Amino acid sequence: GAKFVHMVYCFARYVMMEHMKKLSVGTGMPFAAAVMWRPEDMYIAKARHRVAYSKLLHILQRKDFVTQEYKKKAQ
Repeated sequence: GAKFVHMVYCFARYVMMEHMKKLSVGTGMPFAAAVMWRPEDMYIAKARHRVAYSKLLHILQRKDFVTQEYKKKAQ
C-alpha cells in the first residue's frame, strides 16, 4: 500500500544520498554543492524522472497484483 511505497521511496532516497556522498569524495566538490547542482537541461531531467517514476509504479503495481493473486489461490 501507500506506506510500503513511502518506505521504498525513503530507502531509495537514502541509498542515493549515500552513493552521492561516496562519489563526491576526492572531487573537490563538497557534498552540499553536489546535492544542490542543477542539471543543464531541466526538460531531460524531468523526462528521466517521469520515466523512472512510471517504471517504479508499474513494478509496484505488478508486484501487488501478483501478491493478491497468490493470496486468492492460497485460500
